[in-house]
Amino acid sequence: MLKDFAKKIGYNEPLEIYIARIEALLFADYKITRRAIALLLLQEDAGMLEYVRQRQRDSFGKIQELIEEAKGSYPYPLSYIISLCRQKEAGALVKYSLFAEAGHKQGLQEKLSKILMNPFAAAPIMLALLYYGLYKFVGVLGAGVLVNFLEDRVFISHINPFMTYLVQKAIPFVLIQDLLVGEYGIITLGLRYAIAIILPIVATFFFVFAIAEDTGYLPRLAMLVDRLFKRIGLSGRAVIPLVLGLGCDTMATMVTRTLPTKRERIIATLLLALAIPCSAQMGVILGLLHGHALGTVAWLSVIISVFLLVGFLASRIMPGELPSFYMEIPPLRLPQFSNILRKTWTRLSWYFKEVLPLFIFASVLIWAGAITGIFSLLVRILEYPVSWIGLPDKAAVAFLFGFFRRDYGAAGLYDLKKAGLLSGNQLVVACITLTLFLPCIAQLLMNIKERGMRMGIAMSVFILLFSFSIGFLVNLVLTVSGVTL
Repeated sequence: MLKDFAKKIGYNEPLEIYIARIEALLFADYKITRRAIALLLLQEDAGMLEYVRQRQRDSFGKIQELIEEAKGSYPYPLSYIISLCRQKEAGALVKYSLFAEAGHKQGLQEKLSKILMNPFAAAPIMLALLYYGLYKFVGVLGAGVLVNFLEDRVFISHINPFMTYLVQKAIPFVLIQDLLVGEYGIITLGLRYAIAIILPIVATFFFVFAIAEDTGYLPRLAMLVDRLFKRIGLSGRAVIPLVLGLGCDTMATMVTRTLPTKRERIIATLLLALAIPCSAQMGVILGLLHGHALGTVAWLSVIISVFLLVGFLASRIMPGELPSFYMEIPPLRLPQFSNILRKTWTRLSWYFKEVLPLFIFASVLIWAGAITGIFSLLVRILEYPVSWIGLPDKAAVAFLFGFFRRDYGAAGLYDLKKAGLLSGNQLVVACITLTLFLPCIAQLLMNIKERGMRMGIAMSVFILLFSFSIGFLVNLVLTVSGVTL
């Protein structure tokens, strides 16, 4: 019986035809079956393509033509089509050959796994993880306790005064002094933001993310949100780049390459640029809103609403079929502390190597912009939309910082809050608008690289106008209703 079933295993007819046609062109000795090679070629495996090209230079052009012809026969990448066929056959084989014993009871691990993928049972668990993992651990401990200690007791009390004294004594040129320890100096602003404000927030977020990753929770989260994501033109697979965006949107934009269709990649890129705050920015915002419970709820509600609304509208405007989705679900397990520390340290090493130099570079750009007058001009331009959303003129500087680094802008708001220049309502409006504001330079360049110049610029223009429009509406609603957050 099982042998009869095995004879039926295969791919759909168009794919089988192309497999056979490519097999017929493979004449060299490859040590594995020609069918396996044909399947690897159709999935455009880079190693196999190069290997066959070297061994069959004369006929490789014809093989490439067949691959392109096969790709044109399907709306999705062939690797995705082949994986779906294999999944279907494997499921049928398991159903045909395995039988559950009578009286079999599910273990605790299996029960918990099903609960985490049940829309009704898993929602409270997810909200609890967000509250204790992000708000309490990242927002309170990282953005509150650790930031206050590093900024006030370490940088402002000791490092900044000492370095200012040292630089002014050693360097007689005021221009160079301003570059190093001035208002926008590399040490007094760039390193202070990067180490005292952003680093503890990033570290605590990476620690929480490593725990979720090591337990096997993320694949279950993907299955949980798949039905919702279908409404915004995405599948549960998109949860991976979107969750990575909570760490770094630039890196997450690059990971959108794993999504099977161009339509999904565009929608995911737009949502990452618009409504997914990176870990540092989100942590600073949670720290800013600490003590403002209603403000935190308002900020989160608006951002989630924008995410769903823009995704829904984009899925209706852009043509294409609803995506299919499958994912291997690994077993749940207790996280290993050594794994968590290793993953956290690896990501922190990436932060120091990749992001810290960007803070220094941003300080240099701001310093150059300040001495040439370009910075002042841009600030004056930004003062107009900033005033429209009910914020003080000085908030324009934070928004300009946000273009260099999104977390840089959030840290600018942190300074305004400490100076007592923002009321509760203004703080909420500023956090919402800055979260939706233009992506940082690094992410903008990645958007252009991945989606093309035209699409990247169009997204940025839309985001710029949309962010201030939402800020204006939120400020109007709060003002008219008389609500104080």
